Amino acid sequence: MVVGVCRIELRIPQTHSLKAKRQVLRKIKDRVKNKFNVSIAEVGENDKWQRSLVGLALVGNDRRQINSTLDVVTNFIENLNAAEIINSELEIFNY
Repeated sequence: MVVGVCRIELRIPQTHSLKAKRQVLRKIKDRVKNKFNVSIAEVGENDKWQRSLVGLALVGNDRRQINSTLDVVTNFIENLNAAEIINSELEIFNY
């Protein structure tokens, strides 16, 4: 079993309230869930208007496939132009 975990730090400059931030994050999360078979959630920076930390998780059998899928998801989020990716970290665990 292989588990891939990705942390993506986002900057959302156009938001000026938590409500606006959550609308942008809902859009990102919904589109990622509909297009890819990954788990996604906001995992940090919950009370900051223009920042967010999003976590992604994927389980499978092939390390290369998991790495590739998480890279594609990261590029997909960046291409949505809803938020700017400041930093991303990817870890893959073998069990």
